[in-house]
Amino acid sequence: MLKGSMAQFNDYKAQSPLLIIGGFFLLYVIVTALSLPGAAILTLAAGALFGLWQGLLVASFASSIGATLAFLTSRYLLRDTIKQRFPERLAAIDAGVEKEGGFYLFTLRLVPIFPFFLINLLMGVTAIKARTFYWVSQVGMLAGTFVFVNAGTQLAQIYHYGNPQPLDVFPLAYS
Repeated sequence: MLKGSMAQFNDYKAQSPLLIIGGFFLLYVIVTALSLPGAAILTLAAGALFGLWQGLLVASFASSIGATLAFLTSRYLLRDTIKQRFPERLAAIDAGVEKEGGFYLFTLRLVPIFPFFLINLLMGVTAIKARTFYWVSQVGMLAGTFVFVNAGTQLAQIYHYGNPQPLDVFPLAYS
């Protein structure tokens, strides 16, 4: 059944590539913008479904646009409340952004200790410009996105020992 659904997915993709890619892109943006869990799975899926370069393009831009929407939501809906509740903790982040600007965000993007959704929300309460947030996020997340998309392409190629058919560990990953 799963193998059959992948064949059907590939048929849909061949018939309406912009619709399929656009739908996936929109789903990824929404998940990221709402800070829902699943962005890492979607990044793997981008590689499995679309291949390395197309998957990287889709995942990279979708994640950066979604992150920027989360950033803007934080800035315009949550900023005052968060600053009032955690003034001391945010003072250190504000100082880092004021001193280092985009480089501070770039460093946070490269350190896997900090979850991206948290960075998106916290940066929204700082003075960093939205334009700077977007392009630094685009560049800063690119290496990690590449690794995950590439891993997705590899998951799509896993074969069970003695069975020439792909494993059913990643349901829509067969091309």
